[in-house]
Amino acid sequence: MAYRALYNKYRPQTFDEVVGQQGIVRTLKNAIATGKIAHAYLFSGPRGTGKTTMARLFAKALNCEEGRGFQCNHCSNCLSITEGSHPDVVEIDAASNNGVEQVRDLIDKVRYAPIRGRYKVYIIDEVHMMTTGAFNALLKTLEEPPEQVIFVMATTEPFKVPPTILSRLQRFDFSKIPDQGLKNNIVAVLEKEGVSYEDKAVDDIVSLADGGMRDALSILEQVLAYSGEYLREEDVMTIFGLTSTSQKIALLKLIVEKDVSGLLDKLNEFVVGGVDIKRLNSNLLDLLKDALIYQKTRDPSLLSSLNEAEAKEVSSFVDQKLANSMIRVLLKAQTDFKNVSNARSLFELTLLELASVEEEKPAPVQEFEVEDTPVLSKPAPAPVEPIKKVAPKASDVPLFVNNAPAPAEDGPLLVSDPSALSQPGEIVSAIDIGSVKNPDVVSEGDSYSVDDETLINIMVLGSHNKDERRTLNKNWAEIKALKGHPDVGNLATLLSEGHPFCLCKEALLLNFDFTRLAKKANIKANQQAISAMIEQLIGRKVFVYALDRFACNAIYKRYTDLEQLSKLPNKKEISLKLPEGE
Repeated sequence: MAYRALYNKYRPQTFDEVVGQQGIVRTLKNAIATGKIAHAYLFSGPRGTGKTTMARLFAKALNCEEGRGFQCNHCSNCLSITEGSHPDVVEIDAASNNGVEQVRDLIDKVRYAPIRGRYKVYIIDEVHMMTTGAFNALLKTLEEPPEQVIFVMATTEPFKVPPTILSRLQRFDFSKIPDQGLKNNIVAVLEKEGVSYEDKAVDDIVSLADGGMRDALSILEQVLAYSGEYLREEDVMTIFGLTSTSQKIALLKLIVEKDVSGLLDKLNEFVVGGVDIKRLNSNLLDLLKDALIYQKTRDPSLLSSLNEAEAKEVSSFVDQKLANSMIRVLLKAQTDFKNVSNARSLFELTLLELASVEEEKPAPVQEFEVEDTPVLSKPAPAPVEPIKKVAPKASDVPLFVNNAPAPAEDGPLLVSDPSALSQPGEIVSAIDIGSVKNPDVVSEGDSYSVDDETLINIMVLGSHNKDERRTLNKNWAEIKALKGHPDVGNLATLLSEGHPFCLCKEALLLNFDFTRLAKKANIKANQQAISAMIEQLIGRKVFVYALDRFACNAIYKRYTDLEQLSKLPNKKEISLKLPEGE
């Protein structure tokens, strides 16, 4: 007898053998039992979830010689349906029979009565591949077929089926099979085949199958062809480029220890071993997700990728805040993989970024030494080692204020407190108080909103504004000097809580430590006075927009990511669109 693939050999032969899809099974059973059988059905869902199998089982239940609703698998009808030779159960592959002529031929045959069974059942697989003309030709017959004819259509892409067809069908959406259902079925197949197995190997196959039973059995068959009569985790990992949980935990340890050399060596080891980099990125996300779940619940039954001992091990060196920060980096990398041709290089950059991730806490005050500009250091509980910025000169880079390290020469320079760039003794207020109209600050009202694309454009345009930047750096502390002024004190107090983040010809971005202050600065009623006061400092009117420190960090990270991928907009092509009315 010819060899049969496992997914064919162990295809369910009754409704009770179907794994998952219990809701659909129950609905079809009840419809047969009550005689409320529709003339057309659509089975839609991911590949390998039982659509065609369910259609065959439905045909058996309608035509079994033991009675309607039975699936004895002994009578001639059941056996011939299983073998695919029943004259009244016709399977059509719409991928290769999708034209008008084939549909007309089907329509001609539909009018004849069943030969051996109670019903003629037409199973049309991959129905979304039919042409528009073929659908139109089938429309009338599908709506009012002969009494003993039933259509069952299967597709993985139901959105491609015309609405006129969908409205004439009963639709059943098949879902991915739960992992436990997949595992139980794989184990049952292994026992029937007399194959010993490692439990972790079965778990790996379940993970690779992604909810598809056919995929699971195909993967199992491939691994058994490689390993013989024993299913080993090592063999699954070798064939499909996977890494063991212990290896992934070791990689996380290297990240937390910031061992860059060890990280790159480990990555090279994975690449040489044929590990799928994109899947490894996804696996690290799963590990961190499980670690977070365990830290919050201490319930091992909720874990999917780790056992309790492994979850405890990961939690011992990755706390919740660090895990959240690392998850954000890995999620971004997962998106970026679609846009790069060299996955290894991107993953190397991701590992380097992960190794620099710190816990989410306020950054310590840093001191920067900028050429020709004195610096005032702020008192701190413990000594802070000065970070020196010798090149490029402050006048050769755009002004950004943040707590991240400074990028390359043509990128933004970050400093922790621009007011420290001028000596208090040298400040003589040059702000014309009379030019600041309506200086009262309101706390409620309509606010301005600027999208990320515009913010990135402002940051690109903020490059090399030497004169304006120098003026702003020198005079920013003048705002603080006006905090006690009877007329503009409230306005000066609000602005003094912010720091210039980026300055271009038409706009200034401010960085506030607190979200409520950033929101207050963005209220439209406050914009006129804020803009007028800033105009006194730089000699020109600009639109002023405020961000809190979280938004600042996020937009700066996006800026640097785009810079690394060479996807920053061209300065000459930017047409800055600021909020209407400014």
